[in-house]
Amino acid sequence: MAQELREFIINIVATKEGHLGASLGVVELTIALHYVFNTPDDILVWDVGHQAYGHKILTGRKEIFHTNRQLGGVSGFPKRSESEYDTFGVGHSSTAISAALGMAIASKLKGEIDKQHIAVVGDASIASGMAFEALNHAGVTNTNLLIILNDNAIGIDPSVGALKNYFTKVKLDGAKEADNIFEALNFNYSGPIDGHNLDLIISELERLKNVPGPKVLHLITTKGKGLRQAEENQVTYHAPGKFDALTGDLAPKSTELQSPKFQDVFGKTLVELASQNKKIIGITPAMPTGSSLKFMMDAFPERAFDVGIAEQHAVTFAAGMVTQGFSVFCNIYSTFLQRAYDQVIHDVCLQKIPVIFCLDRAGIVGEDGPTHHGIFDLAYLNCIPNLIIFAPRNETELRNIMFTAQQGLDLPIFIRYPRGRGKILDWQKPFKNIEIGKAEIIKKGEEIAVLTIGTVADNTVEAIEALHFSLQKKISLIDLRFLKPLDESLLHQVFKKHKAIITIEDGTIIGGLGTSVVAFAASNGYKNSIEILGIPDIFPDQGTISELQEIAGISSEKIKQTLQRYL
Repeated sequence: MAQELREFIINIVATKEGHLGASLGVVELTIALHYVFNTPDDILVWDVGHQAYGHKILTGRKEIFHTNRQLGGVSGFPKRSESEYDTFGVGHSSTAISAALGMAIASKLKGEIDKQHIAVVGDASIASGMAFEALNHAGVTNTNLLIILNDNAIGIDPSVGALKNYFTKVKLDGAKEADNIFEALNFNYSGPIDGHNLDLIISELERLKNVPGPKVLHLITTKGKGLRQAEENQVTYHAPGKFDALTGDLAPKSTELQSPKFQDVFGKTLVELASQNKKIIGITPAMPTGSSLKFMMDAFPERAFDVGIAEQHAVTFAAGMVTQGFSVFCNIYSTFLQRAYDQVIHDVCLQKIPVIFCLDRAGIVGEDGPTHHGIFDLAYLNCIPNLIIFAPRNETELRNIMFTAQQGLDLPIFIRYPRGRGKILDWQKPFKNIEIGKAEIIKKGEEIAVLTIGTVADNTVEAIEALHFSLQKKISLIDLRFLKPLDESLLHQVFKKHKAIITIEDGTIIGGLGTSVVAFAASNGYKNSIEILGIPDIFPDQGTISELQEIAGISSEKIKQTLQRYL
């Protein structure tokens, strides 16, 4: 059965794409958990959830699993609205122990004394602060809580930190009670055991069912188990894209010259700047490959830090270094900066500490869906004093704002850019300074002004170019670039000259660019017609970026239709 499940996952992901290595690594565990426990009455919570493909396939979704991560299809992560077996929605790491503990204490209050609660957590996730908070609480409760520590020494990139070193020591020396961190926190610890020995896992789970109180079962697994390439190249095969299901080989890369990924523009530019400026530091929470900070880690290992899944720590760690005269680039995915919101306010902005934040995967990210869309950053940053918000329209702008920022700013700056590739092949041009708070006029017209921020300007240019030439002349296009500070002098000119204003952003309509422009108009007594295009007040589902932009009304076609209404 394990072999059949592995083959099914490999065959689907080979053609439909998605997360691969994590699910292959827990096939035996997944089968054992559903065999031993009476799910969904017994509650099973998967941390992060990209390893739950086998779980989904075994719980009634085999026939529709080919729709995984597609618009209207199966979510790539556990989702409560999708199945009663998905007991808690996940997508960001380190939440499973807290959720399962809440469920376990609720069961106790309801008198459900035989109900079991299982949280499956990876060795990278359990090192996060939130997981430790939950362990600290769980250790003093007498609940039916079982934590499965799925230890494969890797998250997306290899695990880091003192806890990783501890787990390595446990694997080599065995877990002596005297130096066992879980025993010290009041957990009944067992393991480490082979996470691919189905009989052994089943017998251990059967035993632990009858052990009272909080428990930890430590499993040693291999990420990508059952596909040679996925075992040997675990970083690439975390989410490999399309590959040959029979051989395991990745689909051949296009030989056509491609414009760079924004993450690589960040990574290579940082190395270029760091080679000239010895004060530059790079920090990322567990995303060195995804953010391309890996380039800096290879070139200047003593000045680049992967702090593990610890966004809160990353932000305040960066702030501490800046106070000592360093120029710190802290690269965090937009959706993960949400996890460090208090640190942004209390430890950075309140004290005017000029950390340079690079927010990767801003805007709609596509198939990973609602847990990963970076659509809230413009709004959640906009309301905080003492900061600068910049969204580059293209790769050159990203390069130049990084160059500008490392020369020294008085305030922290948040630079947001999207997942995927830009459009400029020859992007490594000489650096130029960018004037803070200065917008850029792309096109001048007489009747309608379109105000954009970031790469959504590309869709807008396409929309304008699709109109008749006589209509194009009526449209002005301004790339505001900075949400904070706004270029108010240019906005005065825009409102005085044009009868209608359209704002376009790949962030939420509430709280972002459109909100700021409307507030500007109101405070200055302008009566122009204003329309805001952006992400409506919903959590967008998964789908391709183009599909989701079309639904939100910010695709080039939908922008063209909006312009035609005004023209």
